[in-house]
Formats: sequence, C-alpha cells, structure tokens
Amino acid sequence: MPPPGKPSTTSLLRPGRLLKQDLQNLRHRYISDWTTFNQLIIASAVYVFFTNLLPGITFASDLYVLTGKQWGTVEVVLRPFSVLAENIYSLCINTFHVPFLPFMAWSLLHAGWMHILLALLNAHDWTMRYVTTFTTEIFSLLNSLIYFHKAIQELQRAHDHLSFAAFLYAVIGAIGTMMVAIFLSTAERWKPLFHRYVRMGLAEYAAAISIVVFIGMPHVGELAALDRSTLHVSTSFRPSDPERERFFVRFWELPVEWVFAAMLPGFIITVLFFFDHEVSSIICTIDRYGTKKPSGFAWDIVLLGITTALCGILGIPPANGLLPQAPLHSESLMHNEKEEMLISVDGAEKVEFRDVKRVYEQRWSAFLHAGAILVFVSPPFQHLLGLTPTSVLAGLFMFMGEQSLSVNPILYRFFYLLTPPSELPALPADVKSYRGIHAYTVVQIVVTVVIFIVTLTKAAPAFPVLIIILVPIRLRLMNKMWHRETFRFVDAWACRKGTPEDDKDLLAGEVNEKNEPNPRLAGDALTNA
Repeated sequence: MPPPGKPSTTSLLRPGRLLKQDLQNLRHRYISDWTTFNQLIIASAVYVFFTNLLPGITFASDLYVLTGKQWGTVEVVLRPFSVLAENIYSLCINTFHVPFLPFMAWSLLHAGWMHILLALLNAHDWTMRYVTTFTTEIFSLLNSLIYFHKAIQELQRAHDHLSFAAFLYAVIGAIGTMMVAIFLSTAERWKPLFHRYVRMGLAEYAAAISIVVFIGMPHVGELAALDRSTLHVSTSFRPSDPERERFFVRFWELPVEWVFAAMLPGFIITVLFFFDHEVSSIICTIDRYGTKKPSGFAWDIVLLGITTALCGILGIPPANGLLPQAPLHSESLMHNEKEEMLISVDGAEKVEFRDVKRVYEQRWSAFLHAGAILVFVSPPFQHLLGLTPTSVLAGLFMFMGEQSLSVNPILYRFFYLLTPPSELPALPADVKSYRGIHAYTVVQIVVTVVIFIVTLTKAAPAFPVLIIILVPIRLRLMNKMWHRETFRFVDAWACRKGTPEDDKDLLAGEVNEKNEPNPRLAGDALTNA
C-alpha cells in the first residue's frame, strides 16, 4: 500500500485522471465560488489590481525597447510577460532572420498543447506531490528579494534621469508609500481608536490609500516644481508597433521549418510556466491559508495552456511569468473564523470554539481586478495611470516584499540565529539542539541568494527548474545530513499532511510486518514436526 496521499503507480499511468477529478470538483464547487462576497474581497481586488497593473506598465516600457516596439504598454497590461521574450526576439532578428511575432506565436501554440499534454499525463502527481516546505519557503523568500530588487532598480532609474533634489524626493516617496501602507495595514489593532468599520477599511485598503496619497503629493506646494519620472502609458487601444493594425498574427505564413524550430522555445516556455504556476499554487494552498475546497492543478494547467496559445495568436505576451503575486492575493483574503471543535473533558465530549485564519475561497476578487485592468486599458484611464510617479511603484514593490517576507518562517528562524541561546524558545524533546535548525536556515538563505543571482543573468528563465531541483536534493541528500526529528520540526509536505520522515516510518513498518513470521504458521510447523 502506498503512503497516505501518494497515488499508486497504476493510477499515475491513467491519462486524464487528475483532469477528470478536477472537473468533477469544479462542478460541485463552482456555484459556491460566487456566493461569498464582502468588503474584504473588494479590498483584495483593489490591492491585486495595483500589484498587477503598475508593475506590468513598468515592464512594458522596458519591453517596448527590447522587442523593437513589437510589444508595449497595451500588450503587457493585457498580459504579463516572460523574460524569454527578449532572448527570442534577439534570436529571430539577429540569428534566424525571421519575423518575431509569427515565430513567437508558434512557440506559444506549441507551449499550449504541451501544457494540455502535461495535464493529461497527471504531471502534478509526478512532480509537485513531492515538494516540501523547504522548497516553498525558498521560493517565497526569492519572491521577496525580487520585489526589493525591483524597487532598487526603479530608484536607480530615477537617479539617472532626475535632478538630485527630485531623486531625493523619489527616495522619500518610495519609503513613504511603503511605510504608510504598512502603518495602515495594522489599523485593526488600533482599538479603541476610531470605529471598528473605519479601522477595518483603513487596514483593508492600506496599499490603495498610500498609493493615491503619494500620487497626489508631488502636485502640492513647492514639490510641483520638481521634475519627476512617471509611468509610460499608451495613448490608444491599438498595438504598440505602428506597423500593426490589429491584434492578430498571420502565424500560418511562417515557413514550415521554423514552425518545427519553434517547438524548442515552446518547450522552454512550458517548463518555465508549469513549474512557476505549480509552485505558486502550492504556496497558496499550504496549511497557513486554511483552504477547504479541493484544488484543481490539472485544470489550471489546461487553462494556462489555452490562454498561452491565444496570446500567441493575438500577438500579445503570454499570460504568466512576470512576478508571482498569487501568494499576495491569498494573503489579502485572510480573515478570522470561529471553528467548532469536539474535545474530551473527564471522559465527556464538549464543544469548544477557537479562532482560525482562513482565506475566502471565491472568484470575485480575481474577476473584479481583471475587469478593472481591462477598463484601465482605455486611453482616458491610461492617462490617469500616467500620473503615477515611479517612486510610488518602488514603494509598492517594497510593500509587496515586506508583506511576503513577514509571513515567511525563514525570517523567524533567521532571528533565532541572532538570539542568545538562553533566550531561545524550548524545543520538542526529540530535537536535541538548535544547531541543526540554524544550519537548515543558513542553507535556505544561501540557496535563495544563489538562485536570485541566476535571475539577474541570461539564465533567468531557468530559475523555476532550479527550484524544482531542490526537491530531490531535500529528499535524497539532505536527509542524510540532518537528524530526522529536526526535519519533522522544520519541514513538511507542501501538498499533503505529514512529513517525508513520517512516510518512511510507515513504509518501514509495513516492511517489518511482511518480514515478521506469522505466529499461526509457525505453530502449525511445530505441530507437524
């Protein structure tokens, strides 16, 4: 019998099993996904709107140059972008001498059917079921580093293009945007100051309030005389390339040999998107978020494949691979709930209620923020976005990094490294000392820094593969270097209950049962003798 939560080899080989299961689950939960709606969901939609749209516009200004004006603000606002586009454009123009958009279209079409094939082959069971929190915590810390790095990049650009006085204000504006957002996000703890609903509104709309305040700040008083750098936006809803008249690519005109050649970048895109999406999805469904509804990993990959293919046909960037903001979305939907528990007191069962944290599992926040992004693609609203100083974007990046970092267990274990031994909290009896925990934390930090450095090079698109390589390293190599009880304390399966060490103990117990002689058979043998 396989360990709990681990499918048998027979079920793994049955094509479409996970997809069929996901569709059945979707049918049962779909209506309930639309029945939950409240002010926190609206606030989450506003927050995710800003964290998707403003960074997307910033990347668009870079992409406009890197792809020879083929992709700009309109395309990137419609879809986020993968780092691969710059490399593929360079190959098409400088090496292959073929048009970029038709070749990219075929790359994305190939990636589309490859995604669907992975879903049909139950790829999630072959890969992600073996991911532990060792890997997800590293991925989350990497996201935080990327956010902080993007903030520094925005301030570096301000330094290069603005006067020194304007640059100093940009630094103040960035730090101010972050600090005001962090301060307001704690408003629910200000009791008895203000009414409960006022505190709730300030906390839920903290980022939006801070962004609006610091967008308006440079227009007040003497600050209005300073030069400033604002987001570059489009003036019309049409392709950024002046030579394109419509959002459609005549992909069938590409010579047939290049159609097949496009399978290679299509495969790379598939690997990037699959691992990036799967790891992000796992982080969003860990125990911290208290999700109850069944997941739909295979169905998500099918949808991602379909949208990726459609992006190729429309000549816009693929729908993944910008910055992984799904965990921030989940974090913005966290709330307290009363959970009923049955406890035994002196042999009698008693009902007790306890506070637990959960996310609202619904579709409204995604629907609303996506609809708002479509509205803001129109020229009048893009003009409003064009008033946003890049310093505000830098502050938003820092706030996103702080929000991601503040819930990462690596941060708290890092604080243990700086704490005198006498002040450290007591450990379970089976864990002998903090030495193994400290070593485990240092390894996570070093690995994160190495992968972050990779993201700054041409090999950046391969970083999800590096994340996945950590899985066999944890299960096959690290388990020989740390005590089992240390791993039980700091690590666990990301997609299911328990730890790898629990599964090994269960498997060892089954082997021992098989090897032990049957007492009845042994008695029969003695009688016959």
